[in-house]
Amino acid sequence: MAEPPSPPDDKPAPPLTPAKAAADKPASDAPAEPLKGEVSRTDAPGAGASAAPVGPPRQEPPAPKPDNPAAAQTATTSETSSATGAPTSAADAAAAGKPLGAEAASAATPAAKAAAPATVGKPLGAGAAAKPAPPAAAKAAPAAAHAPAAPAPPSGPTDPPPPAGAAVPPFIASLQRALGDGVAQLSFYLGDWTAIVPAARLLDAAQHLRTSPDALFDFCSDVTAVDWPPRKEARFDVVYCLYSTRLRQRVRVKVRVGEQQELASVTPVWPAANWLEREVWDMFGVNFTGHPDRRRILMPEDWQGFPQRKDYPLEGPGELLMENPEDWLKLRQAREEADIE
Repeated sequence: MAEPPSPPDDKPAPPLTPAKAAADKPASDAPAEPLKGEVSRTDAPGAGASAAPVGPPRQEPPAPKPDNPAAAQTATTSETSSATGAPTSAADAAAAGKPLGAEAASAATPAAKAAAPATVGKPLGAGAAAKPAPPAAAKAAPAAAHAPAAPAPPSGPTDPPPPAGAAVPPFIASLQRALGDGVAQLSFYLGDWTAIVPAARLLDAAQHLRTSPDALFDFCSDVTAVDWPPRKEARFDVVYCLYSTRLRQRVRVKVRVGEQQELASVTPVWPAANWLEREVWDMFGVNFTGHPDRRRILMPEDWQGFPQRKDYPLEGPGELLMENPEDWLKLRQAREEADIE
């Protein structure tokens, strides 16, 4: 094969121009603004040698000056695009996540101030519209000529009767048949039945409720009393709460008794009423008769009065028998010292 002809010797080869790296490009005139295509510099050998050659820097025309003189300073100091070198608007800077300069914020302030109401941020003047002050007569509430009279204390509980559609339990019906007029009234409240009996028929009602086959109330769960001072003839309501452990039914028996009236103890029927009646005697002074051990259970034996009565003095027990409570305390202390000696 014939070899290709060699180039003529009269044309010398063009000289080789070394490639320029981006690191050899002169620094940008704008401070802290990297040039397009600039790579990071490093001291490693051959760094930037493989970068593509970059042409001479572009000569960008200066940014046009705005027609508004007040915005001239803003245009010269605004952010510039790294791609085109043109100044960016406030909307572009906000979209790019860059804060506006102090001058741009001050330039936008006059437009915002013009749109805001004239009264914002300004104190009310003498002629400004203000809330009218109420008249002097409306400020002062009319004083009552007389204080309202205190309501009279209740004379007793309401004891609501059973509703028309309520069926009377068998043990209540049998109690009414056994005692006749011994059941003065029936009351029904919140699902509980109450039989109100005279004080003279209390033991008869207790025996029937304890032994009747349809009652069998073998447990006296509580005995309490309520004081009604306005009701002079029968001041106290003594309430017996009964329960049947066999038939699982409840009933209350209420007796109205006077302050000095005798009331038979039910301890022969329900022995559990022993301490319960002692407490009612200690707190209210109900005169139980036939009790095996009627004495105070909470207060000392020499205590004066009954603390749960509504007319019990708030100053102390000494006011009942002595004008000065301290005299009663001194007398008690002297008695205790005499016992010690």
